[in-house]
Amino acid sequence: MWFSAIKLAVSAGSKIYANKQRTKMAMSDAQLMHASKMARGEEAYQGKLLESRDNDYKDEIVLAILTLPIIVLAWGVWSDDPAAMEKINLFFEHFKALPSWFTNLWILVCASIFGIKGTQIFRNNKVDNKK
Repeated sequence: MWFSAIKLAVSAGSKIYANKQRTKMAMSDAQLMHASKMARGEEAYQGKLLESRDNDYKDEIVLAILTLPIIVLAWGVWSDDPAAMEKINLFFEHFKALPSWFTNLWILVCASIFGIKGTQIFRNNKVDNKK
């Protein structure tokens, strides 16, 4: 009885080990294929970019900063405090008066953090304005 259990465990262990080795081989083949496509100019390099985002907290920090004005505005409305709403209105008036170079820069930074090509937004906007 114990012999069959040990035999089963060894069999399962060897199967798992073989699968891990096949996975390593497949990943190696995929990396080689990707490198070949990059060398021919068919595909852009993405490996390190994706690896660098694994333990990155910039996205969450920027999302929290962008969400903060909405939370403050909601608090001002639901608190029924006229002084708070007056200050919030003043804040948004000043925020609206920010120069366009600053708001464009902020949009580009946020877009790059989230992996969006922000320059395309402005390029497309300029093309639309010419029509």
